[in-house]
Amino acid sequence: MCFSPFHQMCHWGPLTALGIIKIVTAMTIHCASMWWPPQNSIGGLLNTASFMTLSGLTLFHFLSSLIHGPGHLPPKWKPDDDDVKYLQFCKVCDGYKAPRSHHCRKCEKCVLKMDHHCPWINNCVGWGNHAHFTAFLAFAVAGCAQASIILSCSLYRGLNRVWYLYYGSGEEPIVYLNIYTLVLAVFALGLAVGVVLAVGMLLFFQIRAIVRNRTGIEDWILEKANHRLQHSRETFVFPYDLGVSDNIKQVLNMTCEPVGDGVVWTVAEGCDQYTLTREQIEQKNEKRQRTRLYRITNPVSGSWFPIMQGFGVCLHPPCTDEPRIRLRPGDEVNVTRWRKYWLFGDKVNGSSEENATKTRGWFPRRCAIEIIDANEETNQHNIGQKKHN
Repeated sequence: MCFSPFHQMCHWGPLTALGIIKIVTAMTIHCASMWWPPQNSIGGLLNTASFMTLSGLTLFHFLSSLIHGPGHLPPKWKPDDDDVKYLQFCKVCDGYKAPRSHHCRKCEKCVLKMDHHCPWINNCVGWGNHAHFTAFLAFAVAGCAQASIILSCSLYRGLNRVWYLYYGSGEEPIVYLNIYTLVLAVFALGLAVGVVLAVGMLLFFQIRAIVRNRTGIEDWILEKANHRLQHSRETFVFPYDLGVSDNIKQVLNMTCEPVGDGVVWTVAEGCDQYTLTREQIEQKNEKRQRTRLYRITNPVSGSWFPIMQGFGVCLHPPCTDEPRIRLRPGDEVNVTRWRKYWLFGDKVNGSSEENATKTRGWFPRRCAIEIIDANEETNQHNIGQKKHN
């Protein structure tokens, strides 16, 4: 059983990340000691020292982003002023959401300036750990890039060791790899290249978010705002875009300490603290207006790949980590998003206690039918009779 502050590490994500860091570091140091021995030249010493520095900084910022966390609003939080009408209410935390805050269903808390929930640190990325998380990504990519070069060159020397023994000048360092170290070196090289590609892409998105001073969630809010106002003369101004230089200063500094308190933010000219939250409320109101009620006709297993519902459903899953929900025939769901093969909505619960914790997620479209209002159904029937006559 894990106890604080190490309970966050007792999860497959952090344990896997630590394993990758340790395997790549151990094999790179082992191979570098033969390929470019640090005791034989200044270049070899600098090569090993620089890699160890990158590996150490990667581990430090990884643990810092995991342990420090993004910062959370306390339960039943409420602002001091009377501006609660501009804020959304969180039923789970029984409090209001501060500007830029969102509720994480995995952390079960309202997170300050939430960007996303990262399984590799088993925590959210937000106001409190955004700088540490970005530094972790940057040092991981740089360290694995160097490790890829060292491991590649070491494998080449090791696999051609006999040639160097017979035809070399005798001054080249010889790399000895037995079957175990050969397998581990190839495995570590694969991990290092994978980190450079996958984590490098994530690093790009994080740098873009910092330069724009806009989280992934806020990107989605801004996209919906532009779509909502596209047929009007109004334009939505994102309130936290202060210019590239000031945007970067909002997150990055030498100590990686968070700026401000995570609740009150510097905003652009012409905006106020609640510009974004008012837009969110307008979007929620429009979503309620387009909500449609569906009744479940076939059992829904809640599986991510429900084979029994057909290949079309399995081959066209929603590209999101949002949950799939289990439903029974007769259940009713308020649907707010539609795909060709899937629907997303909130299950209509009977009791007030169940309503406090919504059952929300995706389910196959073929398992439900839309419930049409009685008046609307009568009108459609009359129209059909007129056409028939």
